[in-house]
Amino acid sequence: MSKKPIDHLPPLQLLAAFEAAARHLSFTQAAEERFVTQSAMSRQIRALEDELGVTLFERRHRALALTEDGQRLHAACATALNTLRVAVRAVREPHQRQVLALTTTPGFASLWLIPRLTAFTRAHPGIDVRLDAGLGNRNLASEGFDLAIRYSPVGAAQGQQLFAESMLPVCSPRLVGELGLPLREPADLARHTLLHLAMDGDSSGMPAEWEPWLGAWGLADLRPAARLSFSSYSEAIAAAVAGQGVALGRRPLVDALLASGQLVTPFDAGIASARAYRLIIDPAAKTRPAVKAFEQWLLAQCLAPALG
Repeated sequence: MSKKPIDHLPPLQLLAAFEAAARHLSFTQAAEERFVTQSAMSRQIRALEDELGVTLFERRHRALALTEDGQRLHAACATALNTLRVAVRAVREPHQRQVLALTTTPGFASLWLIPRLTAFTRAHPGIDVRLDAGLGNRNLASEGFDLAIRYSPVGAAQGQQLFAESMLPVCSPRLVGELGLPLREPADLARHTLLHLAMDGDSSGMPAEWEPWLGAWGLADLRPAARLSFSSYSEAIAAAVAGQGVALGRRPLVDALLASGQLVTPFDAGIASARAYRLIIDPAAKTRPAVKAFEQWLLAQCLAPALG
């Protein structure tokens, strides 16, 4: 029988078993990882040693140690198997559906993100988006989210700022025409119903949501004709579109409604908000193709004109 060439490779199954045993320095743990019995793992290692004609492990009392040959082979096996895993993942991933888990605020989700998501899913048919809309800050790593779009103070250190926010009154174009009440300057808000998000401290007086804007225009003592409060910002904006009163529009969230004419600004009186929208990505998810694709798409959308 002819001898095998010196560079003849042993079966991959034996090399993979050896790499696991060398990494754990335990036949028992390697067997558990490989879903075989401890005796089967021992036989595979012995078969590899017989194939190579060398001893790979020093079998000590309740311990294993790699020989010099074992150390050399383990370094090569670890590198080669990792290269194979990366290549296999790259081959498989484009043909498998990926799930992108995203969390953000209800207002941002309903008014800005959801109207645009169709464009993303059409451009990336292999990516399924799981969207969580809530006011609490999710722990990305422990709760299984890849990224978050958060409403944070301007200048916050975490994440990348997507855009700042400005605030100005908005209402349905029908409101002024049908009611016949003046709405030409900020003081005219006293004749109208103010729509707002229910907040702590709103039991009497001016809605807390409106205080920064009214204070900036010298109207801290203004009292509206009526108030309607809602549990979410998107509900307050929906009421404004329906002509039920004047809401404090937060741009760019209301830009699409302004562009389509469903909302108008009765007077040009915007102020800068103290908050902005920031993108936070879980470090473990940064290299995922789905996450990178969504990040690039999102940044491009932030620079695009408002939807009409």
